[in-house]
Formats: sequence, C-alpha cells, structure tokens
Amino acid sequence: MKTTKINEAVVKKTIKRCQDRGVVIPTFAEQMDPKKISEKIKAKLPAIGLWDTHPLNLFRITWKNDIQTGLYGGVNAIEIPREITGIDAKVVGLIGKYFPTGAHKVGAAFGCLVPRLMTGEFDPDTQKAVWPSTGNYCRGGAFDCALLGCTAVAILPEEMSKERFEWLKKIGAEVIATKGCESNVKEIYDACWDIKKNRKDCVIFNQFEEFGNAAWHYNVTGNAIREAFEAMKGPNSRLAAYVSATGSAGTISAGDYLKKNFPGVQIAASEALQCPTLLRNGFGGHRIEGIGDKHIPWVHNVRNTDAVVAIDDENPMRVLRLFNEPAGQSVLAHQGVSEKMLKQLPLLGISSISNLMTAVKMAKYFEYGKDDVIFTVFTDSAEMYQSRLGELRQQLGPYNEMTATVDLERYMRGTATDNMRELGYQDRKALHNLKYFTWVEQQGRTVEDLNALWDPAFWDEKFSQVHEWDKLINDFNEKTGVLAKL
Repeated sequence: MKTTKINEAVVKKTIKRCQDRGVVIPTFAEQMDPKKISEKIKAKLPAIGLWDTHPLNLFRITWKNDIQTGLYGGVNAIEIPREITGIDAKVVGLIGKYFPTGAHKVGAAFGCLVPRLMTGEFDPDTQKAVWPSTGNYCRGGAFDCALLGCTAVAILPEEMSKERFEWLKKIGAEVIATKGCESNVKEIYDACWDIKKNRKDCVIFNQFEEFGNAAWHYNVTGNAIREAFEAMKGPNSRLAAYVSATGSAGTISAGDYLKKNFPGVQIAASEALQCPTLLRNGFGGHRIEGIGDKHIPWVHNVRNTDAVVAIDDENPMRVLRLFNEPAGQSVLAHQGVSEKMLKQLPLLGISSISNLMTAVKMAKYFEYGKDDVIFTVFTDSAEMYQSRLGELRQQLGPYNEMTATVDLERYMRGTATDNMRELGYQDRKALHNLKYFTWVEQQGRTVEDLNALWDPAFWDEKFSQVHEWDKLINDFNEKTGVLAKL
C-alpha cells in the first residue's frame, strides 16, 4: 500500500470525527513498545474494561496488556509443559485472548484500516468498512469501526461458531453470512465482488491481500516473539521454529521478522488435513475455525516457509474437551500438570490447539531437543467455542477420565510426523505459482504483480512501511489535539 498520495479533504473530515469522539491513534511503535505511550493515556486505562468500546482501547492492541493492572507488562505468553506435549523441546505460545475482542486479529484489522485513514482512502463519514473473514478478523474490524463510529460490514461463513455472530450483532455490524465453513474462502471473495459492483458506499479491507495485515504481524508480533524468547532463554537456548496456521497469512509474517533476527529459525505453515491446499493442492471442509483454505493468500511470503504441516481436525476437537472438561483437567493433574497451567489451558481455542500440535510435529520431525524453543500463537481462547463444546457433549456423550486419557495419549502426546512436508526451493516456488489461479485468474492481479512477490526486496519494502505510517499517525494526532486535551 502506497501512502504518498493523500486525500486532504477526507483526512480533514476524519480529524474532525476523531476530535468529536476523543480518538487518539496509536503508532505501530507504541504497539510494539507500550512504554512509549503517553502517561496521560496510561492514567486512564485502568478504569476501562479490556473489551469496552472505548477509544483508548486502541492502545491495548498489543501483546503486552497486563490484565491485573489494566496497564502493560511483558509479552503475554505461556509455555506448554512436557507433561502435555510429550517432547523435550519447549513450546511457547503468545496469548491472543488478552487483546480487545479476545483475539489478536484486532491488530491485523488495525494494520489494514489505519493507513487508509491516514491517507484519506477510507472516509468513515460516508463509507462502510467491509471485513472479509473466517471469524476473528471481522470482529477486530467491527471493534475498530465501533470506536470510530462508522459501520462495519462483516463477511464470514455461515458455519462459524454462534458466539461470533452474536458478538457482531451486539456491536452493531452488518453481517453477511456466506455459504460453507472456514475453508470456503472463494465464497467470501464472491461476496466482496458483489459489493464492489453494487455498493458504492463500501471500502473492502481484504486481509488476504492487504499488506497492512502482514506488516502489523511482522513488526508487532515478530518483536513480541523476540522479546519473549530473550526473556526466557537459557545459555544454550535456540529459537528453533515458528509455527502458524496460514489463515490470511498475516500471523505467519512474524516468521519473516524472526528469520531476519534468527537466521536458523524454521517456519512451519499449518493447515487442516481435511483441506490440504499447501500439502497436496487439496480441498475440502474442516472444523479448525479461523483458518481459510483452498488458496494461497496474496500476503503469504512462501519463499520463507520451510515446512507444511496438516492437522486432522478431529485431534484439536478432542483436545479441546481434554483442556476444558473437568474429567480432562483431572487426568492432566494426575499427570503432573500444575494447577496454574490447568487454569491457563482454556486460553487455547481450536486453532490454538492445532498450532500446538503442529509445534509437536515439528519437534519430532526435526528432532528438536531440550535447548530448542518453538514459538507459536494462541490466537483466541475456548471462550469463542463454548457452543462447540456443547455440541461435542451432545454428539459424543459425557466426558470421562478414560476418554480423557485416550485423548491425551493418542491425540496430543501421540502426535506423529505424518501429513507434513519439508519444503525445498522448488517446492516453495510451486506454492508461489499456485497463487496464480486465485489472484490472477479470479481476483484481477497481473502476472507482473505475482512475479514481484518472489523478490525478497519486495517484502522488505512492504514490512518497512510502518515507519512512514507512524509519521502520518503522529501528524494526524497532533492535528486532532485530542491527546493534548486529555
């Protein structure tokens, strides 16, 4: 996204809107390091709830929220112990629940929205913001829009959990439910084309092709992982791998940052076995909510992807019960899992558990040892899947300790190295070429655009745009004068 051309008339209106609503826009630098946030803002935050639709909650779009004080601390991350994983390597996940909306996708939405606000490419006075999503991204976009007082249009598959639809209705978003499940991304794109053709009052923020999504994760999530590793590492520790479901390919972009800082790190892209697009050019539906499939997102720098791992969707569904049902927690306690860890396990939603399983697969395949650390992201929590737990109880009956023991040994500790592939140069190029069929044939990109994505310098330029955006944000905030009046 180029930010050199600015529509001053629209920006002037947006400044007035932010003045009226008391909105201060945080910089990307402040989201990376909340120590840079004004003391005026910090003084007000403890009285504001984490999920409140309050303008200052924009300053909680960070991995460093301290939910005890309402201010900031270290990176929110937890290490999953060997008693659960069954491996010697350490698995650490950043916690998405402690963002506003309970998922880190609010950051990706910020990364897509704010540059267009600063340049006047989006007019919140006259236009609606459209958020194509498989779940959490549209919730993040709706949250950001609520703070600005403009209308969000959320597009998501009709089979997503009912908690998502209820939350979107409550916050006042217009909802378009497309056919199918989280793997039906083309149907989401078709809805976007319909809007482009028939609704002139909308701007589409397509996370699958918006570099603001990838740039936010490269800078904010990538830095958070580096800091978390530096805080926990021992004298012989090695950041061995970073694991991310592909989804929109925003979160996996943190791996590009890690490769710059830890050249030996291996990046694994995770997907559902029932829809093995990266692994086998496959297709299908699955139950790992929040990860889109059947295509390669435009913003996925596949040249940096070292392995593809597919997870059978039955496995995280089983472990969801293990982590959240009383019988499961009892079995884990008998296996030596601490009470503190048991209380933290509901921080992992379905795709988070899938990421955890991918980390175990990577450790077993590459024979990582006790000094190796694998990072991943626990994107959202079990709070978004209580209806799924209810459905599982209805389908499978009450959960008991025998079933929990089986689930722990077979589906968690028993995770094997099947359904995964280490990628060579030509494998990566083949995945890059697969973008052609979605983006050139269907979505209007050119072959020249596609070829440009193979150049590492292209990604360096895209990820560095946040410095220019921060300059525009600081200038915008100075013109609103909101911070000065706090």
